[in-house]
Amino acid sequence: MNPKSHTLFHFTKSADVLKLIMKNGFWPRYCLEDVEWLGYDGFDFIAYPMVCFCDIPLSRAQEHVKFYGEYGIGLTKEWAESNKITPILYVSSNNNLKKTFRKIVDNTYYISDDDKKEKAKQNVRYLLAHSKPTEGNMVVAGSVVAKEFYQESEWRYVPENAIIKDYLKKTEFDDDNILKSNNELTFQSSIIKFTPKDVKYIFVKSDSDIPEIINFIQAELDGFPNADIKVLMSRVTSLESIQRDL
Repeated sequence: MNPKSHTLFHFTKSADVLKLIMKNGFWPRYCLEDVEWLGYDGFDFIAYPMVCFCDIPLSRAQEHVKFYGEYGIGLTKEWAESNKITPILYVSSNNNLKKTFRKIVDNTYYISDDDKKEKAKQNVRYLLAHSKPTEGNMVVAGSVVAKEFYQESEWRYVPENAIIKDYLKKTEFDDDNILKSNNELTFQSSIIKFTPKDVKYIFVKSDSDIPEIINFIQAELDGFPNADIKVLMSRVTSLESIQRDL
C-alpha cells in the first residue's frame, strides 16, 4: 500500500458545497488555526485564508471522511503544484523548530524601517499559515476539540493578494460581519479553478446521490467540451459503494 495518494482530496459535508466547488472552483476562507504551540500567552487561535486538501490513500481515509464529510473531489498533484498548493509543515512540541519560529517572530519587532517590518511580518505569517502542530486543538461548531493533525497529511493553498488580510484575530473571526466581508474579498480575488481534466474522483455519500450530481454536471458545466464532460461523469462514485475498500 502506498503511504501517500497520487491524488489530492478535498472533502465536505454537503452536496451543495461540492456543486459550488465544481462550478466556481475552490474559495479560500478564513479558518481558525491552533497557534498555542508557539507559546505566546493569550495567543491560542488565529484565522488564515485557506483551502485544505489531503493526500491520504483511500484505503485509510475512512476516519478523515467521517470527520470532514462524505462529499469530495480528488484532483491531480500536477494541478495542485501549478496552483501553489503545498504540503504543510508539522512541528512537534519539543522540537527546536518551534524556538526558531519564535525567534523569527520576535526579530521582526526589532526592524526599524516600518515598510521592511511589515513585509517581514507578512513573510512570517505566510510561513505560519503553512505550519501546524502535530497535535493540537481545532474549533468545530463552536467547540474546541483535540486533533492529531499529523495523520491528516495536509496540503494547503494560502492566497497572497494585496486586497486581502494575511490573517484575522479570533475576535474578528467571531464577528460575523467582519468574517463575511473578508471572505467576500477572497472570493473576489483568490478563487482557484480547475478543469474536468484535472479531476480524478468525485465522491458522494450514497448511490442515491449520483443522479443528482450527474444532472448537475450536464446542466451546469456544459461550457466544457462534451468529451471532457463524459469523462467527468465517469469519475463520480459513492463512498457507500466502495465502503469495503476504505
